[in-house]
Formats: sequence, C-alpha cells, structure tokens
Amino acid sequence: MGIVNLTPDSFSNDGVGCDVERAVAHARVQFEAGADILDIGAESTRPGAIPTPEKEELRRLLPVLEKISAWGVPVSVDTYKPVVMRAAIDAGASMINDINGLRSLDAVAAVRNSDCGICLMHMQGTPGTMQVGPEYKSVVEEVRDFLSSQVELCKANGIQSERLVIDPGFGFGKNHEHNLALMRSLTAISPQGVPLLVGVSRKSMLGVITGRSVESREAASISAALILAQKGAKILRVHDVAATRDALAVWAAIEQGELCD
Repeated sequence: MGIVNLTPDSFSNDGVGCDVERAVAHARVQFEAGADILDIGAESTRPGAIPTPEKEELRRLLPVLEKISAWGVPVSVDTYKPVVMRAAIDAGASMINDINGLRSLDAVAAVRNSDCGICLMHMQGTPGTMQVGPEYKSVVEEVRDFLSSQVELCKANGIQSERLVIDPGFGFGKNHEHNLALMRSLTAISPQGVPLLVGVSRKSMLGVITGRSVESREAASISAALILAQKGAKILRVHDVAATRDALAVWAAIEQGELCD
C-alpha cells in the first residue's frame, strides 16, 4: 500500500497539500513502483494534529481520487468522517481506511451498502491528544478486544468479514513499549483470522530505535515492514514502495522458494 499524503503538514514531510498535479504525479510514482493499493489521505492525523473541516478535506481529496481511480489500481481513502466516506465511495474508492474504527456516528451506515473494503484501526484518544501519556493494563489484549468488537459490529450490520482488514494502529495512542509489545504479538491481535494491515513507515518509534530523523528512516522502515510481514501482516502501508518490494522479494525467494510478482 503506497502512501499519498494530500496534506500540507504530513509528519513525514511528503504532503502535497492542494497541488492536484503534484499529488497525481506522486501517486503515479507509487503505482509504477509496484504499489498494489494507493492510500490517499487529505487530513493529517499526526500527533497533535488539528482536525480538518469536511469541506477542506473534500476539496483536497476528490480531484485526486477522481483522476487516479481511473488507473485500475485499488484506491484506499484515509478518513474517519462519514460524509467524506460517502463522497469517496461515490468517486471510486475501493477501501475506506478509518483510524477511528467506524466509531463515528453514522460511519457504519456510510459504508454498509457499498462493496468497498474497510480497514478498522485502533486508536486511543484523538490525534490531537493521543500521545499525551497513553496507558493500558494490557495493550495487546485491549487492542485485540477493540478490534474484535468492531469486527462483530460490522457483521451485525451486514458487512461481510471478507470486506474487512484490521490495523493495530502503531503510534496512535501508544508509547514506544506499547508499539513493541504489539509488534511482538502481532498474530494474537487478529480476530478470527481477519487480515492485518500495518503502518510503521518513517514513524517516530523507528526514530527512537535508530536515532535518525524522519527523512533518514528508510532502512528502518523496510526492516520493520519485513519483520511484520514475517509475523503475518498482509498489507504494508509504506512510503518507500520499490525498496520494500525488493526486500519482500528477497525474503520470498529465500524462505519460500519463489519470486514475488
């Protein structure tokens, strides 16, 4: 899953703001580098972020989505707002990637009658406050229980499990030790075998480990992605598509005796 940030204040310094042509060009780079899914988001959810008004999010999102959805590659839209979800689905989105795990009022209704995929993510708090002293009795159990409950909510509302993937939400209301605990126990998080999506690319936890700035975390990001794939992650949300694919191809050739497509 190749990341395309349509925000002016991305934590990774790769946001393109309202520059549609630049956004489409970056999406093309990710696509041609081998992304199987493009994930576009028009609201920053970095720690401390201020919410973006719906109209502004749609203004950034729709022109880009309408252009790249014609390419034949699945497009995931990163949003927690039901109004944006509906507009994105109407404009050709193949997946809704919701950091709020469909907890917003009317979020389930917004996606229920479509055929789009849905990513349910765990987040403690909100982006503005989530990294202010996050606490858990058992982070693995609490994340697993939340994701299980949201999967059951979807099923109860007629959303087939085949449409669902889950994301433990690394860095969303978790400190460094919480993130590492979730990584160690990744397979224990998934309820009833629902596929796992993970996103650790360039995140601050990798900066804590390596001491490197966000612009210099490519090697750490690829290492983390490879380890999480070995632990069962099915979708890797990354900035560096080509390099991550190369690492996965080497792993597949050595461990599985096959070449990645």
